[in-house]
Amino acid sequence: MTIAQPLARYSAWRRAGDFVFLSGVIAVDPASATIVKGYADIPAAARALLGETGEFSTDVREGPILAQSWFVLDRIRSTVEAAGGQMGDVFKLVQYFRNLDHFPQYSRVRKLFFPGEPPASTVVEVSAMLPTADILVEVEATAYLPLQR
Repeated sequence: MTIAQPLARYSAWRRAGDFVFLSGVIAVDPASATIVKGYADIPAAARALLGETGEFSTDVREGPILAQSWFVLDRIRSTVEAAGGQMGDVFKLVQYFRNLDHFPQYSRVRKLFFPGEPPASTVVEVSAMLPTADILVEVEATAYLPLQR
């Protein structure tokens, strides 16, 4: 299980009482320090789940945001699980997009991770994200994980 890894000197997540706050997660593979740029950078099972078509013109347009969305939400899932919770414990997401036109594709992926009631959400468009312009989406999450379950 690979949790979100910070790219600088900050915590991937912190517990404050019954709450777990995750730093913003971007699509960078911590093992290789490479940015997820498309379907080729995520597991085959995820590519099939997201609808990779094998058609270059379609996959090159949708692949980057779908792959980054899946990667980011999968890292959030792994991080919440490492803290002792599950995705159903996530009650708030803040989603940052370089282009709000990507939100519909991201939303399709988010439904895979939150099939029931979705978390409360804030969605904003920003002019840039670190470390490069290849980053299309960043998501921060807050989960409620009571110490006494």
